[in-house]
Amino acid sequence: MKAYIFPGQGAQFSGMGKDLYENPLAKELFEKANEIIGFRISDIMFSGTDEELKQTNVTQPAIFLHSVILAKVLGDDFKPDMVAGHSLGEFSALVSANALSFEDGLRLVIARANAMQKACEIQPSTMAAILGLADEVVEEICAGIDAVVVPANYNCPGQLVISGSIEGIDEACEKLTAAGAKRALKLNVGGAFHSPLMEPAKVELQAAIERTNILSPICPIYQNVNAKPTTDPATIKENLIAQLTGAVRWTQTATNMIADGATEFVEVGPGNVLQGLVKKVSREVQTSSATML
Repeated sequence: MKAYIFPGQGAQFSGMGKDLYENPLAKELFEKANEIIGFRISDIMFSGTDEELKQTNVTQPAIFLHSVILAKVLGDDFKPDMVAGHSLGEFSALVSANALSFEDGLRLVIARANAMQKACEIQPSTMAAILGLADEVVEEICAGIDAVVVPANYNCPGQLVISGSIEGIDEACEKLTAAGAKRALKLNVGGAFHSPLMEPAKVELQAAIERTNILSPICPIYQNVNAKPTTDPATIKENLIAQLTGAVRWTQTATNMIADGATEFVEVGPGNVLQGLVKKVSREVQTSSATML
């Protein structure tokens, strides 16, 4: 069975999606996106600087557009048995699997980026990657700290990203290093994504999600918050709303997809980070990047 997976923030690079623009359908979708966004995001994607691409109001829509437009251009070759996306990638997965329209998906991603940016400005916060410790140890140490700090991204066995207030992250990094972590590396991010500090963003995005029409996707989507498959629009909405403050359970998602019969994982969008994470879960499965023929 074939699983299609969609990357999240951090996968962007200058020149992303440029090769797609030659395709008439891709060109039409890029121009539609420029119109909806109100500036030529395609120009920034194709020839912008790393600095321009790093701005939240650019990064999230850019990765979404690269992924979704590539999936649309694949046409009949895009035949997923199951889909999943990492954080922002969940929106790309939903549009590609026909649960959300292109326009609605893009508007939600813009609303999400803006809401997250605002939440980041309310309280200084950050994230850190913890390498070489069992998930249970990280969970236990975070739970014992008074400041806000929680497991945020279960990326693969031995790699868990934590998220929280500056003091919470500092204390956790110190304690996790003492507990035997190979590395506790603070990340260059704007805030504490997938933590309780994103509550203001969640409230804002919830209203937008509830107003949006979500249909049954063409195949099950494995969602971040519980790593379980669903095709039910009400459940999809609920899980999307919970996603901003909930953890991304990518390790569990890949594990469950493999247990349910996935033998091949195709990454749709910029980069190949997710393929590497899936390989850490199982060396047996095939991984590749989606390419336009």
